[in-house]
Amino acid sequence: MSKVIVTILAGGKGERLYPLTRDRAKPAVPFGGIYRIIDFALSNCVNSSLRKIFILTQYKSFSLTRHVNLGWNIFSTDLYEYIDVIPPQKRISEEWYRGTADAVYQNIYNIREENPDYVIILSGDHIYKMNYREMLDYHISKNAEATVAAIEMGIDKCSEFGVLEIEEDYKIINFEEKPKKCKPLPFSENECFMSMGIYIFNTNTLFKALEDDSLTDTHHDFGKDIIPKLVREKKNIFAYNFKDENKKKAKYWRDVGTIDAYWEANMDLISVDPQFNLYDPTWPLHTYQLQCPPAKFVFAQESSEGGRRGIALDSIVSSGSIISGGKVQNSILSNNVRINSFSEITDSILLEGVVVGRYSKIKKAVIDKGTVIPAGTKIGYNLEEDAKRFKITDSGIIIIPRHEKI
Repeated sequence: MSKVIVTILAGGKGERLYPLTRDRAKPAVPFGGIYRIIDFALSNCVNSSLRKIFILTQYKSFSLTRHVNLGWNIFSTDLYEYIDVIPPQKRISEEWYRGTADAVYQNIYNIREENPDYVIILSGDHIYKMNYREMLDYHISKNAEATVAAIEMGIDKCSEFGVLEIEEDYKIINFEEKPKKCKPLPFSENECFMSMGIYIFNTNTLFKALEDDSLTDTHHDFGKDIIPKLVREKKNIFAYNFKDENKKKAKYWRDVGTIDAYWEANMDLISVDPQFNLYDPTWPLHTYQLQCPPAKFVFAQESSEGGRRGIALDSIVSSGSIISGGKVQNSILSNNVRINSFSEITDSILLEGVVVGRYSKIKKAVIDKGTVIPAGTKIGYNLEEDAKRFKITDSGIIIIPRHEKI
């Protein structure tokens, strides 16, 4: 079997997800109740039988590193399997990582020590399911020097992504970041190929491209510099049509890079037939599981103060959470959340350890870890008043930072 190293880029600031990224890197942001965003790329690696992994961190990486160390110590060192979290070491220069390509370039020493035949480059901040081993087989069959994973997208959205122009055999003949206009696919006049930020390189090709790029004044980015230059040089660079292991009618790949996208992707999970399936036993999703008791729902009685029922409808409720006489609907609760009596939570995401006091009403909010909502608080019912205290997106989603004092 060919020697393969996976390198996951996990140093992004995620500025559009602020304040969820105020204290953590984007790949460490919680998702779907119990997961972190990076868990999906890592689960893809494990399910693809790829067990030699470097994670390159930079921005506020403590919680990400702790999560990986606690939840991903599942590999066997006796079989020479590993996940190594590598912060910037300034081995090559005195600068921090200047771009995605520079992050890998500054770790050439680590990759070279492993002497791989191929290097797979992934982003640690996307939600999807993919068998990278099948992409590697495709790369080898095409005798490619580099392969870029791509997904079909309407041509009206080409200005939002990196776009590949291909020949009928899927060889890339042009690559452009966020063009105003693009040529449609040979087999679909209304679609173009969008880069997913997933690359496979022959090791020699990668090293040569990174070394050349380091000597020039560029963005030091795979999408903006490395791939376009290899295409201009007429190298054998191919597109790989994304095969979705999610097994739904429409392919699922999400960059939850804004609060709105993050909220929408989470809300999809609680629908009757979600676009993204967390419950497929043939493609398990791994994470670090806190040692918590089961979730509990208490009080189903009438009282002098009216109906007092601990219920959750169309929601995800994670371990350790207690809904004590309150109502949760169309919401996601992470571990150890406490909802007290006569409170109502609707269309919201509550992260680990959030406590909601009695008689509170919360609608369309994202509440970060450890925040305590005082009794009688209303959030989401008067956006003008909420805007004086919290960040609100254009679509009306309210974001309350970690350990916020209210």
